[in-house]
Amino acid sequence: MKLIIAEKPSVARTYAAALGLKERKEGYYEGDSYLISWCIGHLAGLADAALYDPCLAEWRIEDLPILLEKWRFVLHSDKKKQFDTLCALMARDDVTEVVNACDAGREGELIFRIVYLLSGCKKPVMRLWLSSMEDEAIRQGVRLLKDGADYDGLYQSALCRMKADWLVGINATRFFTMLYHRKLKVGRVMSPTLAMIVQREAEIRAFVPEPFFSVQLDLDELSMSSEKLKSKQKAAELAGRCKGKPVIIQSVTQIDKSEAAPRLYDLTSLQREANTVLGYTAQQTLDYAQALYEKKLCTYPRTDSRFLTDDMESRVPEIVGLAAKICEVPTPTAIDSKQLCDSRKVSDHYAIIPTLSCLNADLSLLPAGERGVLKLISRSVLRAVSGPFLYTETEVTASCEGNNFTAKGKTVRDPGWRQFFEKETEDRPLPMLAEGQVLDVSSASVKEGKTSAPKRFTEASLLAAMESAGDKELPEDAEHRGLGTPATRASIIEKLISDRYLERKKAKKNVQLIPTPLGISLITVLPEQLQSPQLTAEWEQRLKQIEHGELSPESFDADIAEMVRDLIGTYSPVDGYEVLFRDSRAIVGKCPRCGYPVIEREKGFFCQNRGCRFALWKDSRFFESKRKELDTEVAAALLNDGSVLLTDCYSEKTGKSYNATVFLEDDGEHALFRMVF
Repeated sequence: MKLIIAEKPSVARTYAAALGLKERKEGYYEGDSYLISWCIGHLAGLADAALYDPCLAEWRIEDLPILLEKWRFVLHSDKKKQFDTLCALMARDDVTEVVNACDAGREGELIFRIVYLLSGCKKPVMRLWLSSMEDEAIRQGVRLLKDGADYDGLYQSALCRMKADWLVGINATRFFTMLYHRKLKVGRVMSPTLAMIVQREAEIRAFVPEPFFSVQLDLDELSMSSEKLKSKQKAAELAGRCKGKPVIIQSVTQIDKSEAAPRLYDLTSLQREANTVLGYTAQQTLDYAQALYEKKLCTYPRTDSRFLTDDMESRVPEIVGLAAKICEVPTPTAIDSKQLCDSRKVSDHYAIIPTLSCLNADLSLLPAGERGVLKLISRSVLRAVSGPFLYTETEVTASCEGNNFTAKGKTVRDPGWRQFFEKETEDRPLPMLAEGQVLDVSSASVKEGKTSAPKRFTEASLLAAMESAGDKELPEDAEHRGLGTPATRASIIEKLISDRYLERKKAKKNVQLIPTPLGISLITVLPEQLQSPQLTAEWEQRLKQIEHGELSPESFDADIAEMVRDLIGTYSPVDGYEVLFRDSRAIVGKCPRCGYPVIEREKGFFCQNRGCRFALWKDSRFFESKRKELDTEVAAALLNDGSVLLTDCYSEKTGKSYNATVFLEDDGEHALFRMVF
């Protein structure tokens, strides 16, 4: 028996159907030659600091930095049942081989390896590496399984990424939270991403627009403009002189130009265009593409390649015909298959394309989001095999009253790939003109404008900035560049928003990403090493080197630990930081249940550890009955000292007042109060 372990139940179900396994049991499928089970995403993760040392349950600066020599994994309690099922299957005597069929990428490798490690299994491991979920692709992949050891480097890269995020996250978050008395989450990739947005916001706020003026001359079939002038009066004087005067054409320059067809989509380029054209967030686009992949309607979405492999060249006409059918347009007659194929530029997975399963699917039944993304993917195929966009750019220079005026136009010679472009473009040709030709001015007017500030990030432009971060500092042959990976960038953006460092704001035709006051304050106090996009891009490049066996994991781990050690040892608080965080929620004390910070909100005081659920409610019946208020001062005393002295408490029994000390006693589920007179 071969035990195939998928990443999710839905994927396991697809594998089972493709391999003909019809018997569904508790947590797995069983057939004659295969067992198929699944993880549920990450079944386990790195242990919290308190599991290494109970003293670390409390957040104290003197305990930092927290650096580990040996690492521990812990099961997520809600996923233990499925883990036990996997362990039992791996231990079966008839199972001779375990197949890692989790997603074919860094995180999929990590998910499987942790489960395999925790189970104690020693049986041989093979790897199922797929770019398509079509039945034949699955069956062929199972026939051509690869040795699991071939992906040891990928696992080491994923493990180093996980440990680096733990070290930076645990140490920096605790350090800055305790230093500034506010819950401040710091991340290896999240913080540099936020820093780029805060830097752009600073540029916008510092920008001072400068007015400029130009003179527009309207001729019979043509409008011409002067150069920009700083003086409105001079522009008005020029317009006055030109009224009713002849314009003499000085030169007519024509340049033939071409724009090559865009490449196929990788995940980032798909997310960018879906954001621009359809208004989808990066996470929505990833979710829609993943759903299409699991429905066998497109290839693996988490790819950073924009080409197909050379051996797929013969299939290109069939793929193009499919794309034309999905887009409901005629199939292009001229197809250049070579434009799509280049194995040298394909890493783990080729570009995103529709699959032939679309031919037998009723695409009208797809949710609108999935249908929109599938059409974008199909349109990219039609564009990629098309000829270049050919046009002629014309520039006309003329003279009137001793001043130069210009006009520019564009004449399309061949739309090429642009016939499949989603957005309308304005290509205005100029009338036929000749040097020395004289035209009459019908009207002259002054046009006013002002210089523009830098544009705020949209998700499309932020994804582009994340992708190119650190380009100048990395060598030209660097395989991986930028912040994060195509698979993680969407989740980074969503995390920044859920943690209240960023917010989305509708602005005319798009949605902008704007840093909150808390986000700006965080970047203001963070040192350069935690907000440098270049440094984090270098880390990502080094993770890729680990994957290829070009760098030892120990070297990477040591550098991350040294960075953390340097941060804790050399950083000093920013003067006047109280002003920076005056709008943020203050930490009132530490949680008696788990040691995390407790912050004040409108209805009470709550632990920042979402799994803890500790709370002190302001409308506490205990305090109301004594006509006392559970305010910030009282809550702080209870949390930090364990007790508080209350004077002039009201007695419901006697109607008299009394003094007493109230002790906070938490039983792990409820916050209880005990009075001592």
